[in-house]
Amino acid sequence: MGTRTAVKICGLTRPEDVDAAVEAGADAIGFVLYPPSPRHVTPQRAAELAARLPAFVTPVLLFVNTPADEVVAAASAVPGALLQFHGDETPEDCWAASQQGQRAFVRAARVPLDPGTPPFDLTGFAARFDRARAILLDAHVPGYGGGGRTFDWSLLPAAPGTHLVLSGGLTPGNVAEGIAALRPLCRTLSVDVSSGVEAAKGVKDVAKIRDFIEAVRSAA
Repeated sequence: MGTRTAVKICGLTRPEDVDAAVEAGADAIGFVLYPPSPRHVTPQRAAELAARLPAFVTPVLLFVNTPADEVVAAASAVPGALLQFHGDETPEDCWAASQQGQRAFVRAARVPLDPGTPPFDLTGFAARFDRARAILLDAHVPGYGGGGRTFDWSLLPAAPGTHLVLSGGLTPGNVAEGIAALRPLCRTLSVDVSSGVEAAKGVKDVAKIRDFIEAVRSAA
């Protein structure tokens, strides 16, 4: 089981925020290619921002129910990008959009917030999306994306062979607790933050980015 927790800062729209996240030690930078999102950027803008990244910092392109041909076209402008599917995509949709595995991808899962609903079947979801590089766990709220909400981490079952990404409502103040809760359950754990390090939607707060990454490193 891995001990280092990789960090993705998502929803970047400005070059200065990309530079700040890299300087703070982010492992991956996410660009939202979903027009209804307040953090949306065009594929062309994502390519411009991703071009600022040094070697070994991974660009991630986030899609929501985007047709496969549009995913392929957007990804062609960002060499080395990881794909993240955050909508209702089936395993077949993800495989087609990844050009039959030519592009690695992450599949987001929406974990229920209502304690009255059945527990989230993490093992079954991971088995369905067994070609995904990792399963990203986010809160199930109206629309797509976690809305800055956390889910009950204690309700997740163990998935010892699975690479997980924890998302949804993470902040510098709670990320260490999330890491402690999920790391024993999986093969490797990464964390993904957007609203928790923002000054406004799509505008990052440099101090919060630094504090978040420091909290992750301290948890390790």
